[in-house]
Amino acid sequence: MIKTSVSCLLFACLLVACDNNQPGGAAAAVKTTETPTPPPAEYAMVIHGGAGTILRSDLTPAQDSAYRAALNAALDIGENILRSGGSALDAVEQTIHYLEDSPLFNAGKGAVFNHEGHNEMDASIMQGVDRMAGAVGGVSNIKHPISAARAVMEQSPHVLLTGKGAEQFAAAQGLEIVDPSYFYTERRWAALQAAIAREKAEAAPQVELDHNERKKGTVGCVALDKAGNIVAGTSTGGMTNKRWNRLGDSPIIGAGTFADNATCGVSCTGHGEFFMRWAVAYDVAARMAYKGLGVKAAADEVIKGELVKVGGEGGLIALDRQGNVAMSFNSEGMYRGYAKPGERVIAIYEE
Repeated sequence: MIKTSVSCLLFACLLVACDNNQPGGAAAAVKTTETPTPPPAEYAMVIHGGAGTILRSDLTPAQDSAYRAALNAALDIGENILRSGGSALDAVEQTIHYLEDSPLFNAGKGAVFNHEGHNEMDASIMQGVDRMAGAVGGVSNIKHPISAARAVMEQSPHVLLTGKGAEQFAAAQGLEIVDPSYFYTERRWAALQAAIAREKAEAAPQVELDHNERKKGTVGCVALDKAGNIVAGTSTGGMTNKRWNRLGDSPIIGAGTFADNATCGVSCTGHGEFFMRWAVAYDVAARMAYKGLGVKAAADEVIKGELVKVGGEGGLIALDRQGNVAMSFNSEGMYRGYAKPGERVIAIYEE
């Protein structure tokens, strides 16, 4: 009886084994299909125009359309350079030129005013191939601060120049210098007067953080070119009613801007003091390098995790060497968009 039972059991096992080798058998039933990894993008670009309290109710249809058109035009400029085989460095600089020229954003022509009624602008740029970087802070007469940052990177032994020295250097490099009145816009002037009025009424400093203004502005761009190089850049007018030559994260490498071909490029926007203290731009790259995270997961961990814990508000854009994009923010919205071959997205609100 025992021998017969064992024989039957062995015969049954053989039948199952044979069935597993047939289409539709047990093996086929448990077989899984993995989602194929998309091929690397030939090139890619991602941009932002600031993050903060941006609600659909804040913008009229005309304003919404204007911001989307500006983001789209900026992407056109950078993508045309990348598509034709141009460098990520040129694409970032020229794209940010356009954003600096637009009064919609708090950079260049649309920069906010400090307490004394002046515009003080900051910018930085970094290339991932060798981690070379340049930045300027507190400049008031350079039409395109991002170009001054590039000149610091390429034509000086330094990384960061500020104030009058940065302006003198830019002029010596042949960059376009304008009268400070060029940067005046009525909207930004009115915002300063409102902040000063509140300050007097409440007998306390009323520094308007860019991330809390109804219309945002710090601009940034990250690009990947056909050679596989990543470049990141950021430009801003800073805070309305700021004092004492305050600098935020935008001109600080590792805080507002970072790039490394091995991981990603990052440009940040938001409450600069938190982005500096938490080295946000570098932290995204570090989480990719040390934890093996993808660019989106790393960005979300920092923006929606670490910053939220400490009360920091804002967002960032990032791009890895495969052309994968992250546009992460913990505020109500962020002016943003990206472009790859055959693919383009533009967005403003939490969507």
